[in-house]
Amino acid sequence: MTMKPKVLLTRALFPEAEALFKTDFDLEIGNKERMLTREELLEKVKGKDAVITMMPDTIDRALLDAAPNLKIVANYAVGYNNIDVPIFLRRNIPVLHTPDVLTDATADAAFALLIAVARRIIEAHAYVVAGRFKAWKPALLLSQGLSGKIVGIVGMGRIGQAFARRCLGFGMKILYASRTRLSEEKEAILEATYMPLEDLLKTADFISLHVPLTEETRHLIDRKRLDDLKPTAIFINTARGPVVDEAALIKKLEKGEIWGAGLDVYENEPDVPEALRQLSNVVLLPHVGSATLEARLGMARLLYDGLTAFFSGKVPKNLIPEWKERVKDVPFPLIPTQ
Repeated sequence: MTMKPKVLLTRALFPEAEALFKTDFDLEIGNKERMLTREELLEKVKGKDAVITMMPDTIDRALLDAAPNLKIVANYAVGYNNIDVPIFLRRNIPVLHTPDVLTDATADAAFALLIAVARRIIEAHAYVVAGRFKAWKPALLLSQGLSGKIVGIVGMGRIGQAFARRCLGFGMKILYASRTRLSEEKEAILEATYMPLEDLLKTADFISLHVPLTEETRHLIDRKRLDDLKPTAIFINTARGPVVDEAALIKKLEKGEIWGAGLDVYENEPDVPEALRQLSNVVLLPHVGSATLEARLGMARLLYDGLTAFFSGKVPKNLIPEWKERVKDVPFPLIPTQ
């Protein structure tokens, strides 16, 4: 009887997702209530053939040293800045992630934040719940409309383009700044105009971030660039917290130098500064941009398919980009090196 590959899932998902892996793998779930501590992770990964990781897990040389049998890592996220990719390339251990399946869910969340901040939805809800709604007033909770406004999208990958389509449906003018410019055909379809980041920040009424976290994008939106925003600007971040200088953003919001912000991610998660939580011109989510049943189950299926392909000697379709380049020169099945 063939032994099933031993797989560590560092944090419990939900029954439908976990059931996928239990069929073909000897699955151990790290913890059902919380993330594993660093010490627990290094202990539980011993003897495992694969590990399914979460964004808060630091996956580095120390983890590889603790897991000499490890053959592959599957990250339950599209971003993978929690993984020391160079060491995994050197040791011939592939890394999987979950592109595409969370595109619409994250774009929906970004757009929901934009509407909520612009129309002061949370403030209005609290006003009613507190029993303060006594009569209709012409100037009560005046807000911003979306139609006709200029939205600046920073990062025009899959999620950025999906967000643009939603903005297009609301009659907004679309500007974008991105490492790679879209084709003329895509620009025409999205009615999107390319613009350098500095000019975009000065021009847009709304700014939404959709870039990965890399050394180049860390504090991409710093104090100086925040100073370029209009006083009526709305700032949305569903990408990664460290892309923004959070302290500088809080100061802008406290002084009323921008209209407001909608955030799903934070610089030092799960810590959300008290000063940010006290502001009335923000809408804060607990990193749930992709938290639809469809998206989260799709992420699990993608990792299941990738792991199944790998242990069958095939090339997984959802390798991270660095590994997609690598497999052009490396034959499968791989032999990890320690």
